[in-house]
Amino acid sequence: MPVLSAPVTVMMAIMTRLYPVGFSLCPGAMQNCEQGRTVASMTDTTANARKKVLYIGGHGKVGLLAAPKLVDANVDVHSLIRNPNQVADIEALGATPVVRDLTEISEEQWAELLADYDVVVWGAGNGGRAGAEVTWAVDRDAALASIAGLEKLAAAGKNTPAYIMISYMGATTNTTDPADEKWYAYVESKKAVDNKLNSTNLNYLILGPAALTEEPAQGITVLTENSQRSADMKTSRDLVADVVTEVATRETLPSSPLEFIDGDGSVKDI
Repeated sequence: MPVLSAPVTVMMAIMTRLYPVGFSLCPGAMQNCEQGRTVASMTDTTANARKKVLYIGGHGKVGLLAAPKLVDANVDVHSLIRNPNQVADIEALGATPVVRDLTEISEEQWAELLADYDVVVWGAGNGGRAGAEVTWAVDRDAALASIAGLEKLAAAGKNTPAYIMISYMGATTNTTDPADEKWYAYVESKKAVDNKLNSTNLNYLILGPAALTEEPAQGITVLTENSQRSADMKTSRDLVADVVTEVATRETLPSSPLEFIDGDGSVKDI
């Protein structure tokens, strides 16, 4: 399902709510195929091996919702956080805290860190809240460095985890006024990262929710190429966490991008 451009009004509605992730069964190297992408790790030696997932941005709202869901799905969850004062919060969810400043991790260090996981979920983001400079550093530079780390692993023939990027609907084509420096930094950062992923042969999935809410998940509607997009579309953070859990625990990732909103369908059917 190709990424579609959302109208600016849709993008702005999403922006105001977005912030307060093996070996391939496809022919050749890790890549897209019509049936999706394989999540199974090259390090798994049995069908019942417990998956090891790194959630980057583990103390964000979606991260805090996703961790216990992943734990309940028998996943070994590691949550990357910057603030050591948040360690107890992560441990209370049943996850293992990984305390790192992601803006200070080099490509080589990303490769070393990520090689130990089956699935990596990128849920970190400043979203313009702390200003343009921090947004460029987190949402663009750090995310691109993590992707470069994965490419180093793949090039070296080493275990390369599946990568799930939490983005937003229409991120690869959206634009905004450069005069609004904070939002411009966010929009251009997400565009650069998603387009970079789309240019690789990595095993990845881009998630594209609409404007995020605090409502409990009720169900899902997956948007197709011909689906109408509008500014009033919403996606609960709880639903995003459900989708992350579902796709991270599958053998094969759905086709990317996966754009979705609140609905009445089952996450199991995506």
